[in-house]
This record gives sequence, C-alpha cells and structure tokens, in this order.
Amino acid sequence: MLTVYHNPRCRKSRETLQLIQNTEEEFEVIEYLKDTPSEETLRKILSKLELPVDYMIRKNEPLFKEEFKGKQLSDEEWIKVLSENPSLIERPIVVKDGQAVTGRPPENVNRLLSDH
Repeated sequence: MLTVYHNPRCRKSRETLQLIQNTEEEFEVIEYLKDTPSEETLRKILSKLELPVDYMIRKNEPLFKEEFKGKQLSDEEWIKVLSENPSLIERPIVVKDGQAVTGRPPENVNRLLSDH
C-alpha cells in the first residue's frame, strides 16, 4: 500500500495523487499539515528516500528564506525543524514498503507502482 504525504493546496501534490488514483494501487493519504509526521516518521521517510535531507526541504518557502537559508544544520536538526514546521516539508512524498519518492515531478511515483 502507498502512503501519500499530501497537501491538497499544492498542484504537484494533487497531480501525484491523481496519478495514483488512476491505478489499482491501494493508498492512504496523510495531510501532513494537519497530521504532522513525528521526527521518527521523518527519519524513516528520509532513509527510504535514500537522498540527503535537503530533498525533503522546501527552500522556496518564506519561512525557509527568513529563518533557515544559509544555516548549516545536521540531518537530525533538520528533522526537528521539519517536524516543528511541516510547511517546509517537500510535497508530496509517496512511500511504499522500503522505498519513497518525492512527487516532483509527479511521474516519480511510477517507480513505486505495481504495474511499472
């Protein structure tokens, strides 16, 4: 089953969710701004992404530019920042079993779909 960390106000997130809805995959949607992932959940997602923590951070958000731009934080410090400021979490993130992808571009989700 897929887990989609989704923001319904984000076009890329909606496009990714639409791609998934057009398949036979079972999925659950977590609106991460309402149901913020814990630090532990973010650690697990990061390990499944197999990418640096930078890929989970929305660097164009005003909060990032005002508070965090240019700061050198450790992965653990970034995870804490993301759990406290979910608007900085890149969206969407799709998780299936031991893998995860960001939906930027939405077609990235195809790597997790059963028929691909």
